Amino acid sequence: MAAWRLGGDGWLAGARQSPSPNCDERPAGERVSLIVVHAISLPPEQFGGSGIDQLFTNTLDPTEHPYYADIHHLRVSAHFLIRRDGELVQYVPTGLRAWHAGQSTWRGRERCNDFSIGIELEGSDTQPFEAVQYEVLANLVGLLGEHLPVEGIAGHSEIAPGRKTDPGPHFDWDRFYALLGRLPSC
Repeated sequence: MAAWRLGGDGWLAGARQSPSPNCDERPAGERVSLIVVHAISLPPEQFGGSGIDQLFTNTLDPTEHPYYADIHHLRVSAHFLIRRDGELVQYVPTGLRAWHAGQSTWRGRERCNDFSIGIELEGSDTQPFEAVQYEVLANLVGLLGEHLPVEGIAGHSEIAPGRKTDPGPHFDWDRFYALLGRLPSC
């Protein structure tokens, strides 16, 4: 984590980079003001495989798992993924719009993709997250806050209530905010 550095191109040195085609330009004049925390596992409730990378890079094989047959056509991404072991993966540079939030609203503003950074945690609604994921998330959010005019942090469930449940009931917001508050930049 100490080796992370956000370049002018929006790529984070020190993160594994796996560029996704599922992104585009933000609307003219739009600045990042929100970080959205998500959770994902592919196949559902299974960790450590290549399914997330494949989904975000449009290479998911629909014959590899029955669940993939229903989702392989999706064109989605996130800016970052934090794996269960703490590995940080970046799919989309911070200056571009990743396709992570879908139909969403935050503080009266619709289309959260336009003004947000999406961070996925490898996890699910049924299991606690790993300690290292909270540490990496807090450090990443702290670093992003040094470079971007972030005004808030929300779960996917907060910006798409009734449609999304992630990061889920096992995400410990108090733990995350306690770690975030201990960072020198916060």
